[in-house]
Amino acid sequence: MTELRNVEADIKRFRLRLLVVGLVMLFGFGLVVARLYVLQVVRHDAYAERAETNRTAVVPIVPNRGQILDRNGVVLATNYKAYTLEITPSRARPLEETIDAISEVVEITPRDRRRFKRLMEDSRSFESLPIRMRLSDEEVARFAAQRYRFPGVEIKARLFRTYPLGEAGAHVVGYIGRINQAEKERIDDSEDEANYRGTDYIGKLGIESSFEKLLHGTTGVEQMETSAGGQAVRRLASHPATPGDSVRLSIDITLQKLVEDLYGERRGALVALDPRNGEVLAFVSKPTYNPNLFVEGIDHETWAELNGSLDKPLLNRALRGTYPPGSTYKPFMGLAALETGKRAAGTVVMDGGSWTFGGHTFRSGHALGAVDLRRAITLSSNVYFYQLANDMGVNAIHDFMKPLGFGQVTGIDIPGETRGILPSTEWKRNAYKRPEQQKWFAGETISLGIGQGYNNFTMLQVAQATATLANGGVWHTPHLVKARQNSITQEFVEVPQPPPKSLGYKQENVALVLRSMVGVTQEGTSTRVFAGAQYVSGGKTGTAQAITIGQKGRYNASRLAEYQRDHSLYIGFAPADNPRIAVAAIVENAGFGAAHAAPLVRRTMDYWLSGIFPSEQDMAAVQRGQAGAPIGTPRRASDMAISPPQTAP
Repeated sequence: MTELRNVEADIKRFRLRLLVVGLVMLFGFGLVVARLYVLQVVRHDAYAERAETNRTAVVPIVPNRGQILDRNGVVLATNYKAYTLEITPSRARPLEETIDAISEVVEITPRDRRRFKRLMEDSRSFESLPIRMRLSDEEVARFAAQRYRFPGVEIKARLFRTYPLGEAGAHVVGYIGRINQAEKERIDDSEDEANYRGTDYIGKLGIESSFEKLLHGTTGVEQMETSAGGQAVRRLASHPATPGDSVRLSIDITLQKLVEDLYGERRGALVALDPRNGEVLAFVSKPTYNPNLFVEGIDHETWAELNGSLDKPLLNRALRGTYPPGSTYKPFMGLAALETGKRAAGTVVMDGGSWTFGGHTFRSGHALGAVDLRRAITLSSNVYFYQLANDMGVNAIHDFMKPLGFGQVTGIDIPGETRGILPSTEWKRNAYKRPEQQKWFAGETISLGIGQGYNNFTMLQVAQATATLANGGVWHTPHLVKARQNSITQEFVEVPQPPPKSLGYKQENVALVLRSMVGVTQEGTSTRVFAGAQYVSGGKTGTAQAITIGQKGRYNASRLAEYQRDHSLYIGFAPADNPRIAVAAIVENAGFGAAHAAPLVRRTMDYWLSGIFPSEQDMAAVQRGQAGAPIGTPRRASDMAISPPQTAP
């Protein structure tokens, strides 16, 4: 029997299904339209920007770093272009195999590998790091032909920092190095974050560090159109970088190197200032080092050699080395005596060769008999200044010496200055933990008068005090940078300095002390060294203990290790009637000041005031510590002036 179908019911079901399908399709199209509306209208700007970003890339343009010049325009730090071979560790896997394969194409030394490993420790895996520096044209061509074999490895053209004079003035100039992780985090949290995009290097020490912002310049940007593979197709827009400004220093690099050479293998520091304005003419620390070693990362062996050396070549002795000033402190003690009224110019003290206080005998060398202030400075009487220190007391000494800069930060324009120690009762309470150590004993004051005891100052502080005294008690903040050179206009603009300040001394008191110091060079302990000079100078020799010798003991250099022997010091100014240079020098563990430090100061003044450069014979004698007045035929300083190449090889 054939079943009869309900056609009308089938049609209704079909129409219902058709309606459902239609509604579903309509809903689907609605979703598509809604999504298109969101993409094309609501989020158009965001996706257009993302699309533009995929199509383009913004590349930072690192600015050329400014140069560092001496006062005569001699280049101390500059840049040159060269090719580097660089690896991005996250893209070059396995890394060791990649380096091994590269070494078959371009030479990779064990030192290159060690430096690369150290750079990886201070960087992130996605950063490009150099494995080889300064590729030759042949090496560039050889690697480019096989570039396809090395994903994550590329050749880049970079600017390199170089220091044409190597060790000369290294402690002043400083150096740049790769930005480490701590520095990167600090930059990222600062307002300079955008300006350091693409920059791999930053100033680490010296002028390179303290004038980093000035030298760095302003980073530019390039907008590039890129292919799907990320390759640059064309430049769309460009905002050029602004090169960093150059800085002109106050130091004379020929004088700087002369003094460094005169030290020879000896350790020490010398600071020469212009007392009229605070300009630093020479800022010597010996031994020194080659800053070029640090630019691309120093290898472990060289670092260990420098850092572990007993001579401490990395220590800036002029800025951070602290020493007792010895008898070079006496002129300042003499001024303190006059200014505080503890002594009159004609007050006479009997120097019998020693002085006893509290059952302790303080030695004074030869008995000088009756001495007033002038004779006490000229002939270096210890007894006179033992008594003076006892009469003044430690706190009065502290209060007078502090404005002169002893034990204080002078404010010089490079970082890392050490304060040193200008003792007082408050200082001792803070310096020691146990109550019995915190108490100041009267006997401790005695040796302060001759620059011993707790006194510890930098040669910068001693030179600054000498310059202030020579300038009639007027303080000029010491500075190394004279001017900046605008990178666009090439014009030099003087760098402003703090205004001078008068310490308020009575000029008749200053004049008496300065005349007494002139006596040192005319009839005192440095007469032989300054014989025949074309100018009249004032000075003071000093010998400072590196270790304490008991009152019953006698100093015998031959029985002591070199590092335990006395230091040799000298301070001086010239010309006496209108000082244009003030100098403080120390030769570590060398002994009597007139034998080692004073000859260095004499040659410094000869160069600056008379244009005289010592003979080779004289330089050898100074280096051996066997010099008095200059010997041999001197040379003209102008003939010996340094004139290095303006660009690196």
